[in-house]
Amino acid sequence: MSKAKVYRLGDLQLRIMKVLWERQEATVSDVHGALGKQDFAYTTVATMLRKMEARGLVKHREDGRSFVYRAVVAVARVNRSMADHLVDRLFEGSMADAVAHLLATRDVSREELSKLEKLIAEKKKSA
Repeated sequence: MSKAKVYRLGDLQLRIMKVLWERQEATVSDVHGALGKQDFAYTTVATMLRKMEARGLVKHREDGRSFVYRAVVAVARVNRSMADHLVDRLFEGSMADAVAHLLATRDVSREELSKLEKLIAEKKKSA
């Protein structure tokens, strides 16, 4: 059985992926504008997209003189991979320790606690 691919994205890479997931397709100019033109140089965004394509995260097609990029990896796969990596690395694989840490260090509303309780109850039923 092959091990699932681990996706480790930096902040800029994750922001770019979020733009592509939301829009389905975007040119470098579109991504640059969505990120906030003052935050990153156009060439930085273009370079990052090329590097992300080399890693198999995105693909492009040509439309005239523009490259139109799209995400190749689904948001759910990236979220799972990054969350699993975080739990494994920081909490030695203990989901209970990760959740305990979040509950102790973040403000949690009653609504969120109720939602967590429901998720736990559903998981208990299916286990």
